[in-house]
Amino acid sequence: MKNAIVLPTPQLTFFAQLQISLDDPIELGAGRTSLRRIIPIIGGNFKGPSIEGIILNLGADWQTIASTELSELDTRYALQTSDGAIIEVINKGFRHGPESIISKLAAGENVNPSEYSMITQASLETGHKKYNWVNKLSFLGTGARFKSEVILDLYSVS
Repeated sequence: MKNAIVLPTPQLTFFAQLQISLDDPIELGAGRTSLRRIIPIIGGNFKGPSIEGIILNLGADWQTIASTELSELDTRYALQTSDGAIIEVINKGFRHGPESIISKLAAGENVNPSEYSMITQASLETGHKKYNWVNKLSFLGTGARFKSEVILDLYSVS
């Protein structure tokens, strides 16, 4: 490409680790195109360099099971900071890996997170003035699924 413009490389900054408590999955069965599953989000906590608090007992992951090796994640839930601000989280992404590993996760077995991929993109929104800065950021996450929780590290992208 002639006269290509060199754009800045995005930088990741650690935002927080979320420990998201889950209830048992609700199986919807085969929908129009794929298997569907709802996993209720029932609480948890989060902590980062400039923010911490709890995950409220509301929300869910509405999963689409695309294949025995791939799940599409579509979550919506809320954080409450230690000083009372409410922050909405919309987090979408994919979890994929070898069928043998994904079947272990589905059975509730602990699997080393290095054996599969769980990458998400999140948007956060709040009306609280102190945390207005989250409204202006994009986030990437990397996660691990366990029987009754997900551990998710979120990074802001700048």
